[in-house]
Amino acid sequence: MVSMIVSDVPNDFELALEAGGKPLSRGKTEILQVNVGKLCNLTCIHCHVNAGPKRKEIMTGETVDQILDWFEKTDIPTLDLTGGTPEMMPDFQRLVKTVRDFDQPRRVMDRLNATIISEPGYEWVPEFLAENEVEIIASMPCYAPDNVNEQRGDGVFDRSIEAFQKLNELGYGRDPKLTLNFVYNPNGGFLPPPQAELEADYKREMKEHFDIDFNALYCIANMPISRFASFLKRNGELQSYLDLLRQNFNPATVEGLMCRDTINVSWEGDVFDCDFNQMINLPLENPATGEKSIKVWDIELDTFVRQPIRTANHCFGCTAGSGSSCGGALS
Repeated sequence: MVSMIVSDVPNDFELALEAGGKPLSRGKTEILQVNVGKLCNLTCIHCHVNAGPKRKEIMTGETVDQILDWFEKTDIPTLDLTGGTPEMMPDFQRLVKTVRDFDQPRRVMDRLNATIISEPGYEWVPEFLAENEVEIIASMPCYAPDNVNEQRGDGVFDRSIEAFQKLNELGYGRDPKLTLNFVYNPNGGFLPPPQAELEADYKREMKEHFDIDFNALYCIANMPISRFASFLKRNGELQSYLDLLRQNFNPATVEGLMCRDTINVSWEGDVFDCDFNQMINLPLENPATGEKSIKVWDIELDTFVRQPIRTANHCFGCTAGSGSSCGGALS
């Protein structure tokens, strides 16, 4: 797999920040994003995690316990679960129910791979998410089957449509308490189109052809790392995509970057500024000990806010054009 070797590549992103007059600093933590592991029932070409059915990395119950104990003592309002396929973690249900049952219940978001619903043994997923009012963020690269199947595998489009129809039946996308958001990723080396226009197209097509309702569409650019970087390299497009991201750097997106208000945690409990940094092994250091990584349960939020954000050239992917974050476009 192609990956950026951070220590060997000049950090042009820091130079762009300086030239744009937009320093990148940490704000109040609003989201705890936990990547529970790399196990997934799909192998998507755009996946920055290199997730798949044969991956063994998965969060243990002990790590879940340590995260829960720390998280409950904080005032962070949102838990964002990602993977892999989060539901494939053995402790997924326990993690969600515990957080929802805190004395001060937290908002829980699940980055759902909708095809998991049709896998044997995972029939419980829709009802469980609805019962716990978990907000769903689901990948849906296009409203046309060919594009979806090209990016995510044959049959994924039809299985996703069936899953979304089931979720609609339970109230997702229709009941104000049950939020269903879609995620669009380009299926090649180009930037996402304007989010508002594409959302309108999605809502029209999904309703007209499949009677599917959803709340919002998030446009997220693909990062030039891991499996997507390998895909671009095989097609001779890696350098042109890197150049495209640099040339479209937009200083107006910096204030809204997810690294400013999100703590990202790996399946082993290590802390990163974002899921992309996690995948290229760019952890946050422990300022107290000087160690190259720090566990989330060792963080003090009062001092963490002063810790610098680590960047590299893949950060152009979040700041190109309209910008890109876990919540979609930024400008």
